[in-house]
Amino acid sequence: MRYLPHTPQDREDMLTKIGVSSVRELFADIPQDKVLDRLVDLPRRKTEIDVERFLSNLSNRNVPASSAPFFVGAGAYKHHVPASVDHLIQRSEFLTSYTPYQPEIAQGTLQYMFEFQTQVARLTAMDVANASMYDGSTGCGEAVLMAHRVTRRRKAILSGGLHPHYAAVVRTISGMAGDAAASLPPDIFARENIIAAIDKDTSCVVVQSPDVFGNLRDLQPIADACHANGALLVAVFTEAVSLGLVRAPGDMGADIVVGEGQSIGNALTFGGPYVGLFATREKLIRQMPGRLCGETVDANGKRGFVLTLSTREQHIRREKATSNICTNSGLCALAFSIHMTLLGGTGLRQLARVNHANAVKLADMLADVPGVEILNKTFFNEFTIRVKGDAAALVENMAARGVLAGVPVSRLLPAAGLDDLLIVANTEVNTDEDRTTFIAALRGER
Repeated sequence: MRYLPHTPQDREDMLTKIGVSSVRELFADIPQDKVLDRLVDLPRRKTEIDVERFLSNLSNRNVPASSAPFFVGAGAYKHHVPASVDHLIQRSEFLTSYTPYQPEIAQGTLQYMFEFQTQVARLTAMDVANASMYDGSTGCGEAVLMAHRVTRRRKAILSGGLHPHYAAVVRTISGMAGDAAASLPPDIFARENIIAAIDKDTSCVVVQSPDVFGNLRDLQPIADACHANGALLVAVFTEAVSLGLVRAPGDMGADIVVGEGQSIGNALTFGGPYVGLFATREKLIRQMPGRLCGETVDANGKRGFVLTLSTREQHIRREKATSNICTNSGLCALAFSIHMTLLGGTGLRQLARVNHANAVKLADMLADVPGVEILNKTFFNEFTIRVKGDAAALVENMAARGVLAGVPVSRLLPAAGLDDLLIVANTEVNTDEDRTTFIAALRGER
């Protein structure tokens, strides 16, 4: 290891101090069949120009989201981001700042974090929100851990409509902690009887709306059943724009609300970085993970902002910390807050209505295509269709025709036997021409 200064004796001394015999033992949680016993199959050396040429040719095989009609969703959505958002977040005082440990020199950063928290709380109809998580899936995992702490139970029930990536994060965290995470079967039509699965060992029920298949769900009966059994309802969303039109989870009895904020202010950017939204009831605030910014006054009575309720493992609580997440997605949260401020309540509602109207237009057009079946009774800007044959192959064929058609369910749930299902999203960026092109490509006419 050319750039690591440790000698073999240094390494031996460190291993002895730790109490293990080899470096491999430090990675004992990784299954042996997942560990390479050889070097990665890559050339040992290439010139810089050769590497640039190779990577450029590789990237040219992609169909960028901006280059074709785009109907992909399933947790990451293409929305218009005003140029003013990127302009503002690239100011040096925002772009280069890291963490506001010293409030006396970080009032601007703390203020926008406080305003972000206020926006998220109002958006979700909850009492308090934190200054963001890494993304929606890690926020979901943290919500389950929080529910375990509050209820002192260790079993989570995951809806069959929860995004599989979110469910996988919960199962991973639960497995490491020795907790139970019971995933219900995929629920394409939002017909599952999740209430029947709740028992006295349940700490929380995790339900998504709109769910991964696009269905809108009434969370109130589930919340009532949770509370009757001493459990919490964790409400999840992946499309933040939907909250401009559908009933907020806080108004349906949710105890914890988590979701992905990428839709507002943040571009797709190849899957990240994104921004996780996390909100809860005031009575649970001391168990809320992550960073929280509060408003106060200084010695002269002047309004100011500080970090409060520091619950992270970096601080004095150590192993008693309520979160393993060490920071917030500051720049992405700022982009969210700027875009939300530009929209305002009226603008967000208008944006949501356009999204829903566009999705309805596409669904009506698809209903006239032979062999296509719309599976949703309700949806916001995303729904699931059944097609003839393999949906993944159809997506590839349509990409070759210049249309990015959606996400095949088999990509999210490869073992579920749902190979003929396709999740389609239609936001404000799609035009009538885009929808016509989609239908023509689907029919094989393009």
